[in-house]
Amino acid sequence: MIKNLIRIALGAFMLLAGIGHLTYARETFQAQVPDWIPLSKDFVVLASGVVEILLGLSMIFLVKQKKYAGLALAIFFVLVFPGNISQYLEHRDGFGLDTDTRRLVRLLFQPVLIFLALYSTDASKLFKKH
Repeated sequence: MIKNLIRIALGAFMLLAGIGHLTYARETFQAQVPDWIPLSKDFVVLASGVVEILLGLSMIFLVKQKKYAGLALAIFFVLVFPGNISQYLEHRDGFGLDTDTRRLVRLLFQPVLIFLALYSTDASKLFKKH
C-alpha cells in the first residue's frame, strides 16, 4: 500500500514538473541546464518536460510495467543530477533555491528520489536472478 502511494505521488510530481517545464516555470527550469550542454537551454527544458510527463504517466498507469517505469525514472534522476550540481556550483537561483545551503539540500535530496523510484516499484527485482 505505501509503495503504491509513493509510486503515484512520484508520478504526480513528475507530471506537475513536466507541465511546469512546458508552461509556467519554463524560464526557471533553464537555471538548471548547465552551460556545457551543447543545445539551447529552452530545447533541453522542453524535451525534459515531455520526458517527465511520460515518466509520470508511466509511474501512475503502467502498473504491470512498474518495475521498468521505476528504473527509467531512477535513471532520469541520475541523468539530470549534473544540472543540479551545476546550479549549485554556479550559484544559480531557481525554485526558491536562492542560497548555497538550499541548493546543497536539493542535491542531497536527489539520492532520496532515486531510492523512492526504485523502492516504490520494486525495480531492484529486475536485477535478481530467478
